[in-house]
Amino acid sequence: MNEIPEIPLTGVTPAWRHQVRTSDCAVVREVATATAFFSPAEVDVAVSLVEERLSKGEASGYQFIFAEVDERPVGYCCFGEIACTVGSYDLYWIVVAPRVQGCGLGRALLTEAEQCMRSAGCRRVYIETSGRPQYEHTRAFYQRCGYRCEAVLPDFYALTDDKLIYVKELF
Repeated sequence: MNEIPEIPLTGVTPAWRHQVRTSDCAVVREVATATAFFSPAEVDVAVSLVEERLSKGEASGYQFIFAEVDERPVGYCCFGEIACTVGSYDLYWIVVAPRVQGCGLGRALLTEAEQCMRSAGCRRVYIETSGRPQYEHTRAFYQRCGYRCEAVLPDFYALTDDKLIYVKELF
């Protein structure tokens, strides 16, 4: 896989790719690992969702959007409708390569995902994240994008690592 490009995104509109390719297993592993936020086990889970989509197609329930600049992936998100609900979706992953963070790509990627979800009948989007200090910027990002913290599950991931659930209404 090509190294993530060092490019300024100011004024650059990324191309959105909704089709999943076999090469995306390496893309997801590289981008998620490069953030230094996720454990190896978490990265493996992210890759397994790509594998699930590749093997089962739409029946997997996982949808992906890849952000590309000059035909090279620099970020992605994964989302899907929550089973046994009507119009509720989970945003499972949103990851932007460190070299292009802070340029508005995360917000643009989230906006693109929300548009796709809205078109599919989504009423509410749910996002789960960690309460650890390293996720402070992540939580602030969700809040800036209009998400509100709806629930806190103390010690969910580990002692002193709460699970925070954010929600945004799309209607």
